[in-house]
Amino acid sequence: GLALAGIVIESTGDAQLAAFRSDPANKGKVLDTGLWRYTRHPNYFGDACVWWGLWLIAAETGVGLWSIVGPIFLTFTLTRWSGIGITEKAINRSRPGYADYVKRTSAFVPWPPKKG
Repeated sequence: GLALAGIVIESTGDAQLAAFRSDPANKGKVLDTGLWRYTRHPNYFGDACVWWGLWLIAAETGVGLWSIVGPIFLTFTLTRWSGIGITEKAINRSRPGYADYVKRTSAFVPWPPKKG
């Protein structure tokens, strides 16, 4: 179930971003609707859910428990190493409203936006 939810979240986030980018009126703006209202990276969160869901399937076997290294490394990569960090540096320079978006929106796990 978690892997399927991850596929839906990642696909929906990607589709929302593609639709947003396809509208020339959105050039230089920040997508803060749909899933993007609750997390700055729904596609990364969905991807992590897929990997954790697959690990849960593998964990049903004793040997499969050892595969936990995969989702841990992927989650670390997306949240701390290359994913969010690199993406947000580039976006922060090109979109003036991004700093406000960062203040009110969860970086990874979908969460209701902060008031303000």
